[in-house]
Amino acid sequence: MIVALATQNQLRRRAYLRCFATIQQEVIGLSYHQAVSLRINDNFMIKHLVFGAGLIGCYLGAVLRACKADSDTVTLLTRPRMLEHLASGMSLSDYQNNHIKLETIDAVSEVKGSETYYDFIWLTVKCISVAEAVKDLRQCVGPDTIIICCQNGLGSERIITNAFPTNTVLRAMVPFNVIVESNNHFHRGSEGHLTIESSRHNDRIKLSLTAQNVNSGDANALLPLAFTSEMTAMQWAKLQLNLGNSVNALANIPVKSMLEQRGFRLVIAAMMKELLAVTDNMGVRLPKVTTVPAHWIPRVLSLPDFIFKRVASKMLAIDPTVRTSMWWDLQQGRQTEIDFLNGVVVENAKENGIPSQVNQSIIERVKRVELQSLAERQSYSAAQLACELGIIKSEHK
Repeated sequence: MIVALATQNQLRRRAYLRCFATIQQEVIGLSYHQAVSLRINDNFMIKHLVFGAGLIGCYLGAVLRACKADSDTVTLLTRPRMLEHLASGMSLSDYQNNHIKLETIDAVSEVKGSETYYDFIWLTVKCISVAEAVKDLRQCVGPDTIIICCQNGLGSERIITNAFPTNTVLRAMVPFNVIVESNNHFHRGSEGHLTIESSRHNDRIKLSLTAQNVNSGDANALLPLAFTSEMTAMQWAKLQLNLGNSVNALANIPVKSMLEQRGFRLVIAAMMKELLAVTDNMGVRLPKVTTVPAHWIPRVLSLPDFIFKRVASKMLAIDPTVRTSMWWDLQQGRQTEIDFLNGVVVENAKENGIPSQVNQSIIERVKRVELQSLAERQSYSAAQLACELGIIKSEHK
C-alpha cells in the first residue's frame, strides 16, 4: 500500500513537471530541462513577500499571485487600512483594458514574531522608509533570500546592501503609475516594463511573473517584464521622467492635464536640462525609456501646445485620472521623496560644478507644502510656477 502510494506520488510529480516545463517552453523560451531543474531545485515552492505594499506593491503582489503555481506563496505586508480593503480580494486593470480578479490574497499588517524566510522579497516602501524597514526585514531574510528594491530615485538600495551584505540585492525600475479606482481595485494608468537588474536569477524571476495556468487571465499583459545590465543608467533615465512628479504635486491636477499646459512642461523641461547636464558631465549614457530619446524630451516638452498635442500623442496616452506618487504623499500628509529625486540632481550638480537652480527652487516649494495643512495649501497654475522660477516673463501670465 505504501509502495503504491509512493508510486502514485512519483507519477503525479512527473506529470506536474512535464506540464510545467511545457508551459515554460512555450511562454518564456526555457528548455524543458531548465524548467524542470528550476522547480526541482526550488522544491516546488517559491515564497514571495511584497514588503510595504502600497499602490505599486499591491499591484505587483496581485500579479505575482495571479501568475503563481499552486505550490507557491505570495504574501503582502501592508498597512492595516489597506488590509481591510484586501479582505474581499483584489481587481487589477490597465489602460489597455486588460484585467484580472482575485477572490483572495494573503496579506498581513505586521511581520510575524517567528522568523519566516522568503525566497524573494520585493521591497516597495518609499525611499524615505528603507532604513526603517531593515529591522523587520531581518526576520524575513534568510541566507538565500533575493531582495528586489523597487524604489524611485538613486542610492537607497545601498542601505539594504549594507544591511545584508551576503544576500543578492537587485534594483528594479517601475516606470508606470497605479491608482486606486475603488478600495480593492488597482489600475495601471500608463505604459512601461517592470525592469529588473540582470543577474543569474533572471529565469527564476521570469517564472514567478509568468502565468502558470489558463485561469490567470491577462496577468502577463498587466505587468510586462524586462531585464537590464545597465541599471544605474536606467535609473537616471527614470529619474529624468520622475522630475515631473514634483510639478504634478504642486499643480494638484492629473498628470495628463498637467502635460497639456505648456507652462508646466517648460518647468519640467528646465529641470530635465539640468539633469542631462549632470549625466553628460558624468559620462552616463541614458537609455531610451520612452518613444523619444532622453535629450529630445525637453525639446518636445517645450513645443507650443497645438504642436505638442500632435507630435507627443504617446505622452498623452495615459489615463486622465493618473496622479504621481508625490501628489499622493502630500494629500496624505506624508513626507515626500523629493530629496531622492530632484535632490539627487542638485547633489550631483554641486559635485560636478553645474547649476541646478530650477530643481533647487522646486525642492524648496515642495518642502514648504509638506509643512502646510490641506486647508492652507494653494495649487500652482502653470503661468504662476513658470514665472516664479523665471522660465517665462510675467507679462505672459
